[in-house]
Amino acid sequence: QVQLVESGGGLVQAGGSLRLSCAASRTTFSFNAMGWYRQAPGKQRELVAGIVRAGSTNYADSVKGRFTISRDNAKNTVYLQMNNLRPEDTAVYYCNAGYQFVLPGVYWGQGTQVTVSS
Repeated sequence: QVQLVESGGGLVQAGGSLRLSCAASRTTFSFNAMGWYRQAPGKQRELVAGIVRAGSTNYADSVKGRFTISRDNAKNTVYLQMNNLRPEDTAVYYCNAGYQFVLPGVYWGQGTQVTVSS
């Protein structure tokens, strides 16, 4: 069974930064696609950023230029660097991974809370 464990969430003021980490229990090289989703209260879960094995990335329009996704296969970890945070970024952030080249994949982390105060 694959486990994804997120960390790095917390409370930050608007304009601040956080880096989320997602550690996988097996080599991330085995996943063709990995991504970060978020879900705010009363809203649907949405894709924030995705990355495929070759390194190509895609982002939600709302985070382009502010968030960066990266993966370190040697450490079995995927990251989400979040800069210039806004109150509307407040949500539970989930790591996701799968063997296909599309998201969402079959594996989910438990989520980490990000709260941005104004």
